[in-house]
Amino acid sequence: MSKELLRQLPRVNDVLSRDSIRELADRLPYDLVVDSVRTAIGNRRSAVLGGQDNPHLVAIDSVENEVLQLVQSRLEPALVSVINTTGVVLHTNLGRAPLNREFLADASEVAVGYSNLEYNLPARRRGSRYDHTSSLLAQLTGAEDSLVVNNNAGAMVLMLTALARHKEVVVSRGELIEIGGSFRLPEIFEVGGAHLKEVGTTNRTHLRDYENAIGPDTAMLLKVHRSNYAVVGFTDEVAADSLAELGNAHGIPVCEDLGSGCLVDLKPYGIPAVTVREQVERNLDIVTFSGDKLLGGPQAGILVGKKEVIQRIRKHPMTRALRVDKLTLATLERTLLAYVDGTWKERIPALQMLTASSDTLEKRARILSERFDAVLKADAAVGVEPCEGRVGGGAMPETRLSSFAVRVAPTKGSATSIDERLRAGSPAIVCRLDHDALVFDVRTLLDEQIDVLVDRVAHEILA
Repeated sequence: MSKELLRQLPRVNDVLSRDSIRELADRLPYDLVVDSVRTAIGNRRSAVLGGQDNPHLVAIDSVENEVLQLVQSRLEPALVSVINTTGVVLHTNLGRAPLNREFLADASEVAVGYSNLEYNLPARRRGSRYDHTSSLLAQLTGAEDSLVVNNNAGAMVLMLTALARHKEVVVSRGELIEIGGSFRLPEIFEVGGAHLKEVGTTNRTHLRDYENAIGPDTAMLLKVHRSNYAVVGFTDEVAADSLAELGNAHGIPVCEDLGSGCLVDLKPYGIPAVTVREQVERNLDIVTFSGDKLLGGPQAGILVGKKEVIQRIRKHPMTRALRVDKLTLATLERTLLAYVDGTWKERIPALQMLTASSDTLEKRARILSERFDAVLKADAAVGVEPCEGRVGGGAMPETRLSSFAVRVAPTKGSATSIDERLRAGSPAIVCRLDHDALVFDVRTLLDEQIDVLVDRVAHEILA
């Protein structure tokens, strides 16, 4: 039967000759249409070879319909909105920190027309794009000056290139981290043209190790915050202020890649993050960090520190290659203003999620559970349960965030197949799966998303 069905599969030219397909080929890129035809035929060939013997699979009308659907899907944006109910706040795969709608609306207003990105309006002359955030970052971190680039890896490459190209940078062996996406610190050094000089051991590095490593080619002492893993047990590392004192005595800049970049004390909320200000006050020359992690803003790499060192970096030609655009700066500026005026906990979504109280989370879970119960009735078992989330974004891997989740176990059908359809819908919904139940952690669920979540889940379960 399969051989007969394979012989009945339409040829590419047969499908291309259909009126609807010809019309597509006339107004869209021809290669797009042809590739869609070949894909549709290939899908059906694979289905037949896989044991399906439905004659409808090889009907040209059926192939034509799939081609139309394929072309339509390829004309739609691939980057879509996602409702995150995993409980991981700074979920790297889901875009890290969610942004404030008001901030984005303001940034869009700046971007749709012209702006004073590099124009000093009062002086009627050219300005600097970095002026829009420099005073805010100085106020929030205590640093003399700052520079904003496209991301923190870019900040590291720029810093190494500007300050240590063809020279040595001393780093503890226990801090040679691998960042997400298989980017490793030694590789960042190679791109920056700096020579890595390892000191100490994986678990213990002492001040004398750095001191003994300093030579005529030493251009920097570097600390790297181990934000995405922990070393426990028989360990020791050099404090930033001790390293800064050593560097100052030898006239060598001391820098730290802080990673997440926390601007406020989150310890009262169970998050033991080091703040940028703490490190700046330890007399480090440069501190680098991300804008879209614990800061809660857009993707950016931020360098703060001593004015003379920042100016050296800013003047390097690579700064232009890594500079940020007006949308990023406008969103970052408004995010920083929320810290200055004290509204960060209410207006920065990631910080709102991270600092949410147990009572708030349980109340949200009860509301969501009641909504599910009202529409699903006997089609699913619904319950509220305590759970644990994560900070995410490579930050504090040992920190657990106590939360509440709503567990939905369908009485018919598979939770796995429902999960697949939820991820394929619009907006996509990403949750946890546990023993054929869908688990929705409410810490990362925005109040405005509850209605959509309930409607989408009910549609898939009741379908």
